[in-house]
Amino acid sequence: MTLLKFVDDEWGPVGSFNWFATHGTSMGRTNSLISGDNKGAAARFMEDWAKQKSNPEQIDMLAQRISESEMRLLASSFEACGGSHSTKPLSIRSSFMQGYKSKPQFVSAFCQTNCGDVSPNVLGAFCIDTGLSCDFNQSTCNGKNELCYGRGPGYPDEFESTRIIGEKQYNKAVDLFNTATEEVEGKVDYRHTYINMSSISVSDGGAEVARTCPAAMGFAFAAGTTDGPGAFDFKQGDNKGNSFWKLVRNFLKTPGQEQVNCQKPKPILIDTGEMTEPYAWAPSILPIQIIRIGQVVILCVPGEFTTMAGRRLRDAVKTVLINAGHGEFDDNVHVVIAGLTNSYSQYVTTFEEYQIQRYEGASTLYGPHTLSAYIQEFSKLTSALVTGQDIPAGPQPPDLLSKQISLLPPVVIDTTPASVSFGDISTDVPKNSTFKRGEMVSATFWSACPRNDLMTGGTFSLVEILNGQNTWVPAYDDDDFCLRFIWSRPHNLSSQSHATIEWRIPQTAVSGVYRLRHFGASKNVTGLVSLFTGASTAFIVG
Repeated sequence: MTLLKFVDDEWGPVGSFNWFATHGTSMGRTNSLISGDNKGAAARFMEDWAKQKSNPEQIDMLAQRISESEMRLLASSFEACGGSHSTKPLSIRSSFMQGYKSKPQFVSAFCQTNCGDVSPNVLGAFCIDTGLSCDFNQSTCNGKNELCYGRGPGYPDEFESTRIIGEKQYNKAVDLFNTATEEVEGKVDYRHTYINMSSISVSDGGAEVARTCPAAMGFAFAAGTTDGPGAFDFKQGDNKGNSFWKLVRNFLKTPGQEQVNCQKPKPILIDTGEMTEPYAWAPSILPIQIIRIGQVVILCVPGEFTTMAGRRLRDAVKTVLINAGHGEFDDNVHVVIAGLTNSYSQYVTTFEEYQIQRYEGASTLYGPHTLSAYIQEFSKLTSALVTGQDIPAGPQPPDLLSKQISLLPPVVIDTTPASVSFGDISTDVPKNSTFKRGEMVSATFWSACPRNDLMTGGTFSLVEILNGQNTWVPAYDDDDFCLRFIWSRPHNLSSQSHATIEWRIPQTAVSGVYRLRHFGASKNVTGLVSLFTGASTAFIVG
């Protein structure tokens, strides 16, 4: 893990960025909740830690994250509607926050890096029918990929797995944060360009040695991974394909012999790079970017590099920095990869990994020399950065905003049973109830489709604590790991829906009187969207 610590001259530590490689797949594909997964959990854990460290006596409340005026506006609006790579931690010191009258909110970013082959499901992959380990080479159970699933450290509880993996990242980040001593000093600069990844000539001493290909997905892509298996009879490690799926493929697009040869040994399942209706099925023009902050150099890549692919890219860039930097850089330069940046183009493996054609190799779009092309183009960017040269903007990507197709149907109408209003309680908290820390409190409300209003900057659910005799103050919202907002319909194709709020009372919760609140928006038969709110019966946390 590489960590940058941000320190303000007046306020002290105000935030941190770190890069650690792992997929956000602790929550499996059967999860129906929107979740920041393990990285979102880690970020929230660290921000809560920083808040408690600077304000040890304060209750962990949403009001601390939203200004008083914003809270009044939010309240009035609802009332009006009726309801990997280990390195030293680094520290950046600046005075950019001096204009603030109060201490700025601590921000912790758990960024992604070269996570292509890194799973948080660390217990291994097992067959869900027998409980035995999956076939190692093809990730199958009796030849079927659908039965092979990875297990997280909290198996079978995915929420617990998410917490554990998030907590491990958070604990390491706090350790690096507390021990950061090396200050970042030097220039701030960047270089950015677009490249056509479908036809890059990779040269050695001026002579072409390899070339990238138009994008294509291999057969093993459809097998998925143990974090999310595929379907049918696809298998990882397939470098031949089968005649039936090739016949199905040919109904869409039959790849030409030049493309087949270029992508070898990948057997092409979908020739995405040569399919253009209604628009390109895969990107060909991609952004690459290098950012320098003193002795920290960030490589912004538009894909998921595997562990070894990322290591080779970092090493190549570091070599250019040292050799072309005329002594400005030494072995202490820190090169990090910011993965899935600015665009997305599937995976990037090494040449050797590509030959095996597991999921990652089959998802490496531009052929076996994709990594070599990235190393070459990033070396050019790096050279321009250290020598102060400009670099061409490159070919511009197409603007497809006006051509986007959505297969998601709109919300038609929301309704409630007769004599029931939106926000009314369906299943309440027991009256006169007292709960202990660690216990679960829940309530279900008559609700409406959350897509009517995504509550950007707001929340669908709150836990409020009674302050005095009549004032309810936000204590937890659905960004807190302890609070879950679950939306569902009682029947298929029904226009009625429920929202269930579940609160697992934290060990750090203060004693007091609490209630659960729900905020939503409903659409009527005319298409008018109206906000509503609801509240549970009050209860005691003792």
